[in-house]
Amino acid sequence: MIEIKVPELAESITEGTIVEWLKKEGEFVHKGESIAELETDKVNVEINSEFSGVIKEFLFQPGDNVEVGQVIAKLDESGTESSQPSAAVEAIQVATEAPAPQPVKEEKQEAVPAQVETVQEKGKQTPPIASPAARKRARELGIDLNEVPYKDPLGRVRVEGVEAYKESLSNSQKQASEGKQQMTAPATSSNDANIERIKMSRRRQTIAKRLVEAQHNAAMLTTFNEVDMTAVMDVRNRRKDAFFKKHGVKLGFMSFFTKAVIGALKAHPFLNAEIQGNEILVKKFYDIGIAVSAEEGLVVPVVRNADRLSFAEIEGEIGRLAEKARNNTLGLSDLQGGTFTITNGGTFGSLYSTPIINAPQVGILGMHKIQKRPIVVDEKNDTVEVRPMMYIALSYDHRIIDGKDAVQFLVKVKELLEDPEDLLLEG
Repeated sequence: MIEIKVPELAESITEGTIVEWLKKEGEFVHKGESIAELETDKVNVEINSEFSGVIKEFLFQPGDNVEVGQVIAKLDESGTESSQPSAAVEAIQVATEAPAPQPVKEEKQEAVPAQVETVQEKGKQTPPIASPAARKRARELGIDLNEVPYKDPLGRVRVEGVEAYKESLSNSQKQASEGKQQMTAPATSSNDANIERIKMSRRRQTIAKRLVEAQHNAAMLTTFNEVDMTAVMDVRNRRKDAFFKKHGVKLGFMSFFTKAVIGALKAHPFLNAEIQGNEILVKKFYDIGIAVSAEEGLVVPVVRNADRLSFAEIEGEIGRLAEKARNNTLGLSDLQGGTFTITNGGTFGSLYSTPIINAPQVGILGMHKIQKRPIVVDEKNDTVEVRPMMYIALSYDHRIIDGKDAVQFLVKVKELLEDPEDLLLEG
């Protein structure tokens, strides 16, 4: 019998949640074929079988948490593709071999419960057929599996049957005390039917945990500035058609901001660093994380060596990573090792925000909605013009970055964006 275990995933990932089984018990699986989908803190991965054979048994149910190296299923290597499902055959055999109930004479019916009780007390009753997960759940709820009437077509008690039996018991108890509850229930109990409880996904739990850790472990501050987007929008409007025709990707704002951030990081290298103990690790490479909103929550895929990429290459890489995020196909290598992060709340209409650092990084730039506002463009003559303006925010770790450096970093980003020619020279 072959044991299928949760494989090593990444250095920082030690456990995951089974999303679904891609095969059924008793089904034949080929070597290298996926048998389960596992949700981890960062991405969903598929667990592949390293052997061919028939799946004997699943040891966990969808929704169960499992650790790296833990046995989650058993495989019968001697089974063939034409084999009968071993688990099903075993269940059928047990059900068939179970002793049939003996006919009881009408006048002795009252004695049957006592006889059954005596057998149960002696432990001689045939134990019910149940999955490991069902046995575990029954122990947690304090339920005797012999009392669970809900079974699958093969006569096995599954988790769903245990849950259904528990619910039926709860409903019975609720109905018995309904009158009393109506007199003592608080006024807000009438809203219980309008409340939906949704279990947080593992990824959402991880996002919540890390954001709280970032606020607790870093001396985080945020400074703001605003950028006149006139020059960038002019270049983009004039060149976008030729750019798309030549490179096959659209010329967006993210490539301008990525290049501006890299120029500012070169001028203020401590923002491209992290803290390890009593040391500061200043990084001489520029792997820029781009925050992307996916169905399961915010993810931050990384554009590697962004300083060496052209505008077209940056736009193409961002588009590729965003598509993978939407399709839930990002790999661990897409998410690890970023040195600085850019997040764009403006795509959702945000005008002003304070982004949270993506630890262990020490800085994150927040972009926002472009909005036309009256701006003084000539201070000598007090000339006012309506310009497309964007607020930008830099959240930083004050433990290694002083306020002066943070403000100057943001000013540098502003200057590079307001003079795209200088941005190209810096790039």
